Formats: sequence, structure tokens, C-alpha cells
Amino acid sequence: MTAKKTVPSKKTATTPRQLTLATWNINSVRARLALMDGFLRQYNPDILCLQETKVRDDEFPHDLFAQHGYAHRLIKGQPGYNGVAIFGRMPLELAEAKQLVGRDDKRHVAARLPDGTVIHNFYVPAGGDIPDVTKNDKFAHKLDVLAEMTAWSKALKTKGRQHILVGDLNIAPLESDVWSHKQLLDVVSHTPVETEGLLKLQASHGWVDAVRHFTPASEKLYSWWSYRSPDWEKADKGRRLDHVWVSQDLAPRLKAAQVAKAMRGQEKASDHAPVLVTLKLD
Repeated sequence: MTAKKTVPSKKTATTPRQLTLATWNINSVRARLALMDGFLRQYNPDILCLQETKVRDDEFPHDLFAQHGYAHRLIKGQPGYNGVAIFGRMPLELAEAKQLVGRDDKRHVAARLPDGTVIHNFYVPAGGDIPDVTKNDKFAHKLDVLAEMTAWSKALKTKGRQHILVGDLNIAPLESDVWSHKQLLDVVSHTPVETEGLLKLQASHGWVDAVRHFTPASEKLYSWWSYRSPDWEKADKGRRLDHVWVSQDLAPRLKAAQVAKAMRGQEKASDHAPVLVTLKLD
């Protein structure tokens, strides 16, 4: 774990009246520096959470993030797979870094903001291709991670802090979160055991789905489109795997949310699009 600091840019000179947070499964940060540069220039979030950075801490490409004013960084990486990171223009204090189900897989890091709000960045395992715990250890591991997160989330109720949970949770919980509910019922990421498990996790802390706060559950919404689709945009066979949840006391501060779908169409894109949420500050 490293907490990297550099000299703040002029962007940190004044305290913003609102905070925009972005979460993105970047699918190898070093392979997508040009994509990241374009995203940061266009969207300019105050807090950036990444999953699947796929790089050792001592090889992380800090320069690009420093150039964009992210003076504060929490990095938890692995070579070749997994890896999570949080970047901020305000100070970030390491709050927690969980080893889920006893594995040091670099799937979680949490940052405490100056006002005490804690941002939890998770990368839930994909779970392989076969939705059967007796035939697929990866799927069994995914469900174990989900169960441990639910117990952890329930315990947050006693800590009296404001919390935000973000990340690639690798589950599309609602029928409108996938292109075809009927055709994906037996496909990992939308099976009943996964969707029920994710909704149980959400209920365990009373989390508010920040994106669905603005987009009705009746409306289709995706954040991931497979590389296997030759024309992903025309086919639009997506799934909403990337989420931002806020504790109930933060819900009244929600101001806006969006999926930056255009980033999926850029050169050397990740198969995930960034999700951005804006909150009002006190």
C-alpha cells in the first residue's frame, strides 16, 4: 500500500461547493494512459476510483495523475490483475484495506475525506463462466466475497460515519440493468443468486443507489459492453456492473449522476465506462 503525495495544482486552491466522484474499471491503467488523459480533461472529477489497475505499486504511472492535480493517492496494486486506487484533490487518509475471504487480492481500499466521509472502492470477482459453485471455484469465491461484504456492510451501521461504496461489483441487479433479463438469467453477473445477494448487500446498510436515484428502474442503463461484440454500440447488449452507493444521510446531497458511455467508444477503450456522481457539500 502506498499513499503518494505531490504538490497540489491550482485546481486545489479553492474548496468546491460540490464534489464529483468517478469510478472506473480501467482494465490496466498503464495500457490506457491516453484514454485516461482524455477522460480527466473532459470530466475532471474531484475523486477518482479505479479498479483492475493491474500494476505493482512501485510501477504505478503517477505522473499523469499528478499533472491533472491529484495530489493525494491511495494505491493498492498487483501485477497483471486486480488492483484498486483512489485519487483526490483533497487529502485522503487510509481508512481500511480489506483482505476479502482471507485472500490478499487487492480488491478493496477505503479513503477518509477531511469531513469524515469514507469512500470504499471495491472490485468484486467476475466469477468465471459457469454459475455453479460445485463446478466453478471462481463462482463460489465470488459468492463468498459477496457474503463477507454484506456482513461488513451491516456492521457499518454502528460506526456513525457517512459512507460511499463504489466499484465494479460485477453484478447487474435489476432487470433493466441488462439488455435481456430472460436471456441472461443463467449468465454469470445476472443469475438470481447474484442479484439477490447484491440487493441483500445493499439492504444491509440501507445503501442508496446513486445512479438509480436519478434514472428510474424502468429505464435501461448499462456501464459495460463486451469486447466480443463486433459492433457494441449498435447491438447495445450491455450490463450495469459498476455502481455508486451512498449511505442514507448522504442521499439528500445527491445532485447528478451519469455513465460516461462515450469513453467506451474511444481508441483502446476499457470494456467498462466510467460512472460519475456529484454531491453537494455542506
